[in-house]
Amino acid sequence: MRKYGIFVALLVLILFFTLTTNAFLTFGNLINVTRQISMLGITSVGMAFVLLLGGIDLSVGSQISLVNIIAAWFMAKAGLNPVFAILIALTVSTSVGFLNGWIIANIKMPPLIVTLASLTILEGLAYIISGGIPIFGFPKSFSVIGQGYISFIPVPVIIMIIIMLIGAFILNKTYFGRHFYAVGGNEEAAELSGINVKRVKYLVYSLSGLFAGIAGILMLSRTNSGQAIAGKGFELDVLTAVVLGGVSINGGYGKMFHVIAGVLIMGVLSNGLVLMNVSQYYQLVIKGLVLLFAVGFDSYQKYVVKSS
Repeated sequence: MRKYGIFVALLVLILFFTLTTNAFLTFGNLINVTRQISMLGITSVGMAFVLLLGGIDLSVGSQISLVNIIAAWFMAKAGLNPVFAILIALTVSTSVGFLNGWIIANIKMPPLIVTLASLTILEGLAYIISGGIPIFGFPKSFSVIGQGYISFIPVPVIIMIIIMLIGAFILNKTYFGRHFYAVGGNEEAAELSGINVKRVKYLVYSLSGLFAGIAGILMLSRTNSGQAIAGKGFELDVLTAVVLGGVSINGGYGKMFHVIAGVLIMGVLSNGLVLMNVSQYYQLVIKGLVLLFAVGFDSYQKYVVKSS
């Protein structure tokens, strides 16, 4: 169940929405689903790294919002070239991630508290910079990142695939990836074996910030509007997708391939519920139940392992 249950659940969902809606299993809708999950997939790579350490990053949604506003302000208000605006915004999000990691590693504050505080601070900064008003007026070339296609594949989907492949490579083919698992499995033992635990935390939270920033840029390009609420609540969708994908909330276990399945489940579920005209309020309830089930299943697996 731990290895293949997620894929069975994905197939069941696809079959259910295919039978209950007329528009789900069409080429146009499937392309739309992949485009919709691109930001979720990119952010989930960073969140997967964080959970592997036994941590959590609740600030990714606010990082998306802040990047959204910073890039929009530099392009629309300061007249900066989109490339430089993007680089500045990504530098900010990566720095925020590094700061989260530094506080967690050196001051020993719980990741939940640190990133919850970051969530609030960054949300406030996004409102301060924008004044709570959407920012418009970007160069036309900027829209290619979020709205363009290469052949029939949306550009955001290509970026998501590249980042997920990079994430899988880091976990499977680098010593950093092995360190993620080691620190998440037993931090004290990892430190005694010579692993620089602080450096690992710096790296992981910085990557989480970088990937959230990339998602924020794609979201800005897709909507053509910088908004302080762009990433509000997004962290819960990301967390649900990653835990659904089998990454343990206690750290030390998880695979990028399964995270992809978790992201697809969230995308298929959201799209299918919209096609069935399910109210947004009920969608929130359903997503909450999915998160509860995913965490409960992970806890049950731990209990079974300990019992045996």
